[in-house]
Amino acid sequence: MTGKDRYAQIEIPAQLGDVLVEAQRKAAARSKRTVRLRWLGSASAALIACLLVLNIPDVASALSKVPVVGSIVKVLQFGTGGERTDGAAVSTVTAEDTIRIVFNQEGDTAASVPSYTVDQREAPNRLIFTFNGVRSFDYDALEQDMVASPLVSDVYRNIILDDSAMRFVVELKEGTRHTLTEYSNPGTLELKLTAEGKTAAPKEVYYVRSEGMPQGESLAILEEIYLEDDVTFLKTASGDFAAVIGGFATREEAEQKLAAIAARENYAGDLHVNSWMSNGHPE
Repeated sequence: MTGKDRYAQIEIPAQLGDVLVEAQRKAAARSKRTVRLRWLGSASAALIACLLVLNIPDVASALSKVPVVGSIVKVLQFGTGGERTDGAAVSTVTAEDTIRIVFNQEGDTAASVPSYTVDQREAPNRLIFTFNGVRSFDYDALEQDMVASPLVSDVYRNIILDDSAMRFVVELKEGTRHTLTEYSNPGTLELKLTAEGKTAAPKEVYYVRSEGMPQGESLAILEEIYLEDDVTFLKTASGDFAAVIGGFATREEAEQKLAAIAARENYAGDLHVNSWMSNGHPE
């Protein structure tokens, strides 16, 4: 008997037809359920995105007062975002308490914001903006637009050892709240400031810091040396700049940090512990 003959003699179960019909019914049901789940998944994602936007303080109010200039990518108070670019140019537009940082690429508006980081620090209350993939920006115009806001007390640039990146610090007046909104098409980062109407009681904050010095590459080199210590740069009361690490709630915590740094073989002995009030600046 050949294989073909044996195949022809296989007995077909009488209930096979019912089995196939039931299988088709279950397959159709699964297909409908999958479509429903996909629709519910998309709807849930959209709902979550809306809730993320609307749960940020003042966002709903901010969006209702400011014309939307693109699609919202995210809303945050600090963090990271944007996309990798190169050669982007920067300009700013200020209207009342809203500051828009607009990006251009080869003469046209950029579709997305370059990769960025926004840190929030205290003593004093400040935002540190760092944009990567940026080679052209009019810092003087940016500073002029930002200090035009009545809720901004100071703006200053930080020098960093990367010619394709830019960094600047925005010091906010006491009691100022903020929201950042990232847009695409065109790529825009919008800073919305709001006067909270009350200020927290000042407190003493402790830092490990360098001596004050003029803005320049000497500070940028300190960032390379103390990169792992999350160093930032702060304007002093006299108008110089200092590298600072902290802040700490107690002097003991700051001294422990300094001791850890001093234990390194390459430590140059250029740091010390200092403190100032959270609404002030170091001497």
